[in-house]
Amino acid sequence: MCIRNTPSLTLSRQALRDAMTRNGGWDPEIVFHAELALMELIVNAWRHGGTPAPVVWFSILDRTLRVTVSDESDALPQPRTSSGLAETGRGLQLVEGLTHRWGVDPQKRGKTTWYELDSRA
Repeated sequence: MCIRNTPSLTLSRQALRDAMTRNGGWDPEIVFHAELALMELIVNAWRHGGTPAPVVWFSILDRTLRVTVSDESDALPQPRTSSGLAETGRGLQLVEGLTHRWGVDPQKRGKTTWYELDSRA
């Protein structure tokens, strides 16, 4: 499924949750992790990628969820080590902790940041 031109976190989260529910066998905790990681990637695309409507795409294949968020910035994200008092800078650390795999793929224009989660079922 691809979501275009919708900067709505609510709509993106709902579409992801619906797809995982329709597919069945996803632990509610994994669904929650998927939603949180998605929100982090979208917010990063807005804040750091300068993209008002990032392209969100997800699929479920062989019990693996893959979510991608594409923005127009060439800057590749890096997890930051931040102090416990910092108000920002932990988004990719959160994505890394919530997902099984994640990465960034440079594109001709911008980049795609992705993560994967495996079903426990």
